[in-house]
Amino acid sequence: MSADKGPAKPRLKVVLCSPRGFCAGVVRAIDSVERALALYGPPVYVRHEIVHNRYVVDGLKAKGAVFVEELDEIPDTTAPVIFSAHGVAKSVPEEAQRRNFFALDATCPLVTKVHREAEIHYRRGREIVLIGHAGHPEVVGTMGQLPEGAVSLVETLEDARAFTPRDADRLAYVTQTTLSLDDTASIVELLKQRFPAIVGPHKEDICYATTNRQEAVKAVAPQVDAMIIVGAPNSSNSQRLREVAERAGCRHAVLVQRAADIDWTIFGTLSSLGITAGASAPEVLVEEIIDAFAQRYAVEVETKSAAYEGVFFPLPRPLRQNEAAE
Repeated sequence: MSADKGPAKPRLKVVLCSPRGFCAGVVRAIDSVERALALYGPPVYVRHEIVHNRYVVDGLKAKGAVFVEELDEIPDTTAPVIFSAHGVAKSVPEEAQRRNFFALDATCPLVTKVHREAEIHYRRGREIVLIGHAGHPEVVGTMGQLPEGAVSLVETLEDARAFTPRDADRLAYVTQTTLSLDDTASIVELLKQRFPAIVGPHKEDICYATTNRQEAVKAVAPQVDAMIIVGAPNSSNSQRLREVAERAGCRHAVLVQRAADIDWTIFGTLSSLGITAGASAPEVLVEEIIDAFAQRYAVEVETKSAAYEGVFFPLPRPLRQNEAAE
């Protein structure tokens, strides 16, 4: 007699969104820390989480990275001091220079683009509206490029309705790079209705990776019973993916950091599941979550692609120069 193998696992179709996970800016930031560790050895100091993902941060800590929130937590040192992908206010590199730190800027080039836009508008005498989320490090960094009062933060449609500029004819807007396309479009539309002379960016500030990941979620969410977004609670782009999935018609869209965080009371009876990952979530965590479902289901995986990404950003120049010298 053959051994009883128990009941067959229920079938589950897993639809992977593509693109998902790391974007070029995140790859550059993480590679900057790893390259600095390889060249100079530990410690390498990093101001703020290099990207918003606990798994990534813990992995870099284990290699010798030391994470701080402010530069005053760093002792006098010749070790590298790296600024995170989210960007920093101008006062941060100024302080680093005062203290003679070996500073390396891992700010995403697409965030730097927003900083430069804001500076140009300011030099041209325009008041600037920043569409974004209060307290997010990218927003703090962007507002910190200019003197206090030069930038007004607008988070919601209500804020856009209440905003009163000093001069409606000398007004510009920029946006956080990781926002929901739909939310931002409605705020921009209202600002343009209220202030027809408002000047926007030549090219959309919301980055290609945010756009592509949201479009992939919109394509998958209506077709599945539930969606998992792999990402950290403090990751703006991951939170926006969850919101996009809900709006696109997915009944259960949940942000999960690791397989251990899965609530099986929600995900216990499914026939289809969509999975994506925020721009700071590594693919190994997606695989970990698929494996967790494979223990309970007969999993069949397919991929739905919304765009091809071939973007690459080079490392900060001091790290490139050292690489070339080897």
